[in-house]
Amino acid sequence: MRIWGFALAAFVLVVDQATKLWALDTLQNPRQRIEVLPFWDMVLVWNRGVSFGLLGGGAVPPLVLVALTGAIAIGVAVWLFRSQSWYTVIAAGFILGGAIGNIIDRLVYGAVVDFIDWHAFGYHWPVFNVADAGITMGVLVLLAEALLVSRTETR
Repeated sequence: MRIWGFALAAFVLVVDQATKLWALDTLQNPRQRIEVLPFWDMVLVWNRGVSFGLLGGGAVPPLVLVALTGAIAIGVAVWLFRSQSWYTVIAAGFILGGAIGNIIDRLVYGAVVDFIDWHAFGYHWPVFNVADAGITMGVLVLLAEALLVSRTETR
């Protein structure tokens, strides 16, 4: 069962890195914005902070963020390896793949490549990438497990 979590992590990592290479190649020179749908644009943004640009602006050196994220990724990998729940295996796989994807960016570029811009009615969600989406999906799976599965198993 755990092998599927590690396979999911590898899938998220490969898709994340491939899409970031596309974004760098397509959106950087010349710098441009591509409208995919009326609420979805592709635009290159360098995230020097943590999730959704928090602590950005170079306040925290990239290697500190690499070390912190690396420690979290190791913890998630151990958690995945020990897991007995399909929900946790899937969640940890999403989170691990996303975390490693963003670690690679920080090591290679000193910042994370973000490029997916969702917006509606004048409001913008912070620009993100596939790794961020994977981490978010993992958290949502964990929440679903905590709110739905635990109740039914305890009855």
